[in-house]
Amino acid sequence: MDKVGDPPLSLAAAMAALPLVAILRGITPDVVEPVAEALYLAGWRMVEVPLNSPEPLESIRRLAARWGGRMLIGAGTVLSAVQVGAVAAAGGRLIVAPNLDLNVLAAAHDQGLVTLPGVQTASECFTALRHGAHGLKLFPGEAVPPSALKALRTVLPAEARMLPVGGVTLESVPTWLSAGADGFGIGGALFRPGQALAETREKAAAFAAAMRERFL
Repeated sequence: MDKVGDPPLSLAAAMAALPLVAILRGITPDVVEPVAEALYLAGWRMVEVPLNSPEPLESIRRLAARWGGRMLIGAGTVLSAVQVGAVAAAGGRLIVAPNLDLNVLAAAHDQGLVTLPGVQTASECFTALRHGAHGLKLFPGEAVPPSALKALRTVLPAEARMLPVGGVTLESVPTWLSAGADGFGIGGALFRPGQALAETREKAAAFAAAMRERFL
């Protein structure tokens, strides 16, 4: 349990510790805390619970209560301003979306939340940054080759955080990093519903090691 008064972890601090967002799609509240503990011990500091998971707000509530001062906790697949408010009420501070919705961005910023909207094109990237996005979720990664990210890097501000999401594997991490990725969102390659906790620990450690070897 976090100590009362612990300052919330910033995106910059979380990225500096390990620039990986755990996407726990399909997770349930009864297993979310041991999974988060496994991630934390492996060095992960960012967790999103997609809102199309079972009881996502309860999972976020439990994570925020225990890890909110030490991890950046929030939701993925956030599609509306109403959902932003629900995530904030549950204690979430990270809003991740598969798309660029300016209403979602505005609602999140009004509540001081960290935003990672989904983008693909240069136009979407610049629009998101202009409206205050804290980072850019390049999604789906399967449809955007590393060469496209490399090209985007030639025109985007150097400080823009680019995180490919979708289809990222241990084997593809070095290629993405060479193309200019700042970090990643990792879903099915890290966690699937029903997966043994020991397997989650192993995968979390492997991704952390790959990032530290090539990036940190």
